[in-house]
Amino acid sequence: MLIGLLEDEPAHAALLRSAIESLGHDVIAYIDGSAMLRELQRRRLDALVIDWQVPGVSGIEVVRWVRRHFEQRVPVVFVTSRDTEEDIIEGLDSGADDYLVKPFRRGELLARLRAVLRRAYPDSGAAPDVFGAYRFDTRQRQVFLADAPVELKPKEYELALYLFRNQGRLLAHDELLVELWGVSHIDTRTVATHISQLRRKLDLRPHRGFRIVPVYGAGYRLEAIAQEEGSAS
Repeated sequence: MLIGLLEDEPAHAALLRSAIESLGHDVIAYIDGSAMLRELQRRRLDALVIDWQVPGVSGIEVVRWVRRHFEQRVPVVFVTSRDTEEDIIEGLDSGADDYLVKPFRRGELLARLRAVLRRAYPDSGAAPDVFGAYRFDTRQRQVFLADAPVELKPKEYELALYLFRNQGRLLAHDELLVELWGVSHIDTRTVATHISQLRRKLDLRPHRGFRIVPVYGAGYRLEAIAQEEGSAS
């Protein structure tokens, strides 16, 4: 995807570009709002990451213009130093999908950007995701274990798919809360409860080829297990 970045501070622009490109997206950057508006009048970008206070047309005016002129919703994330409650409300009311205050945390930025892109561009026609004995039908939002359907609640399904798609990577509590619940301030026991349910319902034990490993104070990692190790367990 092509992501438009509006940021006039070179250091912040470099950090944002690096983070967005790490997700595999292309970035086209602007240092003033007028330049971004000229580009948007020429073509539609897939998503926008925008600072509020920039030269020329302000970031919030860019967002308002986008909402007036594009029928299909373009995901917008504000990343700005404006941090009052009134600023956040105004930014979201202008049409932004999410709002981060500088200095931002790279992991949280990535999680929030993935979340808004997933909502805007659902992968409705994708082939099933298959991981050993586990098969995820993303169109029907159904998971199968050894071809037998497993009944999961909606959030359990989302968490399971996220774990399998990110197997081997430590997933921090904050990342899971932002990515799947859209917040970062609810009790982390919410995640622990869902993890416990997934272990039971998906029978995530060594003989199935996968296990969920808790990392104290950090998060969880889904690990694939070699067949020999699983057979010995």
